Amino acid sequence: MQQSIHPDYRPVVYRDASADFAFLTRSTATSERTITWEDGKVYPVIDVEVSSASHPFYTGQAKVLDTAGRVERFRRRYGQSAR
Repeated sequence: MQQSIHPDYRPVVYRDASADFAFLTRSTATSERTITWEDGKVYPVIDVEVSSASHPFYTGQAKVLDTAGRVERFRRRYGQSAR
């Protein structure tokens, strides 16, 4: 990598306030706010609206759509035969 053209890649805490969940990772994202992590160090914190702790797909609360019914209804409506 060329020196002094890339943003700093450093530890950052991402926090999902709706699920009371936070995780420490590395990122080039910046933030003025900080948080003291479990290890006692201070890291920048970035608040997110959705994370794996609050997204319906990952929490098992996702609704399964009847895609087979939709396909059959499309074929009936537009005259495509089933293969």
